[in-house]
Amino acid sequence: MSAQAITTTPKSGKILFVITSHSKVGNTGKDTGYYLSEVAHPWAVLTKAGFTMDYVSPKGGQSTVDGFDLEDTTNAAFWNNAAERAKIEASKKPSEVNPADYEAIFFAGGHGTMWDFPENQELAAITRNIYEQGGIVSAVCHGPAGLVNVRLSNGEFLVAGKRVNSFTDDEERAVALENVVPFMLQTTLQERGAIFEHSGLFEPHVTVDQRLVTGQNPQSATAVGEAIVRLLRP
Repeated sequence: MSAQAITTTPKSGKILFVITSHSKVGNTGKDTGYYLSEVAHPWAVLTKAGFTMDYVSPKGGQSTVDGFDLEDTTNAAFWNNAAERAKIEASKKPSEVNPADYEAIFFAGGHGTMWDFPENQELAAITRNIYEQGGIVSAVCHGPAGLVNVRLSNGEFLVAGKRVNSFTDDEERAVALENVVPFMLQTTLQERGAIFEHSGLFEPHVTVDQRLVTGQNPQSATAVGEAIVRLLRP
């Protein structure tokens, strides 16, 4: 199927959230994982709009959590939701996912994504299939690490020629991890042909280009969820 041969998006009401299985920030000894607000805030928006979430991670099962702040009431609502906790703590393996079941895929951030998202061919195939069936591809902060190696059926990078946003190189330098992460996300997206947009350090920014939605940082997570809703239920 070519990138232009788009079928009708399934109206399943289901969205696939991708979380990292990687738990350490390089050789720093610092723990990482999926960033809680980057799951909880889109989840809250999408749940309110009537969608349900499934969770997948490169290794499946339970992942570690970063940004664990339960003073954030949205984080607390997610974390204290027993049914949702049970699902995310038993995340699917990529081999257990049928892309045809989902209207959208969303890559949550957290520094761990930089190590285990880019080279995962199963996740890349799931992403391509959801996009080419007319679905939404979305990501926030370091989540777009999952997009850097996704190629469409015509061989082109998914992000090539599209306006894209992510955690910026300047933000990586601001948290002093530019020499720890395996690559600089903004630079790599640009090398793949993306047209990179951003706001200032740690300011919210969401870019929508057709069916691709990307957000810059944790501050952008709610708006990413809102953009997905507008695209799926205009």
